Amino acid sequence: MSGRLVLLSTSPRVAPGLLSWHAWSVLRDGYVVTADENHPLLPYLLDADVDVETLPLAGDDVLARDLIARAANADPLVFLLPQVGEEGFARALTTLLIDAVAAPAVEVLPGSYDLPGARLLDLVATMDRLRSPGGCPWDAEQTHESLMTYLVEETYETIEAIETGDLDHLREELGDLLLQVVFHSRIAAEHTEAPWSVDDVAGDIVDKLVRRHPHVFAGTVAQPAGTAQPVETAQAALTAGDVEATWETLKSAEKGRSSAVDGVPMGLPALSLAAKLIHRARSHGVEVPVTDDEGVGSRLMQLVTDSQAAGLDAEQELRAAARRYAARVRSAEG
Repeated sequence: MSGRLVLLSTSPRVAPGLLSWHAWSVLRDGYVVTADENHPLLPYLLDADVDVETLPLAGDDVLARDLIARAANADPLVFLLPQVGEEGFARALTTLLIDAVAAPAVEVLPGSYDLPGARLLDLVATMDRLRSPGGCPWDAEQTHESLMTYLVEETYETIEAIETGDLDHLREELGDLLLQVVFHSRIAAEHTEAPWSVDDVAGDIVDKLVRRHPHVFAGTVAQPAGTAQPVETAQAALTAGDVEATWETLKSAEKGRSSAVDGVPMGLPALSLAAKLIHRARSHGVEVPVTDDEGVGSRLMQLVTDSQAAGLDAEQELRAAARRYAARVRSAEG
């Protein structure tokens, strides 16, 4: 037995018909078969005058045996792999090829590839399924307000994973945090007056990153959301401090802020809030006394200032000390 069997795979995250040149060449030159009468490539192959035979429904073993037999008389025989659930067929085909006395040459040809970030499309589709009729009743009744507590919890759980240095835990918690972004975006897409989607969220942050990194995107023409103004060309930043200064300058101009402390979220944890306010004031050249009395709050503000002078983050230092204290408590209890 001779011949050639090409197993053509395609990504469900890439628009059907967007195939590599090699894939299109094989499809035009070969005899094409599929076991899925609803394969997403079929309309595009029809438009390209590529004939496709749909094989009768059969188990994986029968299908694999049929393809090996057909491949003896085709060069090549192109089989459109299903986009999901091909594991059983692959095992059956492998077993038959190992046992065959004279097997055809087999090639697995990826017709399209996932780009980095492609699994984000799966997350968006999954969230859409959960939120749509016939999905999950709990997910369907959630609102921006009802999800607030989960957003806060997931944020702090992510922080804890970073602090403990557990990268596997961090990966999990980042997924939970990402879910919150997609969940809120899906809810917003249902708004009747001014809907927006996760694509708008992603587009906005891309525009912002381009605008605020002129040292990276110098000379690049970008269209920030709602404007038609290109990013201005600037000299490459020399230090991280230059980058931060440029960021703050552009941010203040975009937001129309009149004070150095405008935009600082006052709901931050107290030490983080103090550090942010002190940093903002000093980065804008505003010199004011950090303390105004001898109270505990003023002494804490001074400690935050001392931490910054030492290149430390007061919030992280206190949290680390608190974890050490908790460990000592457990040790004493033991």
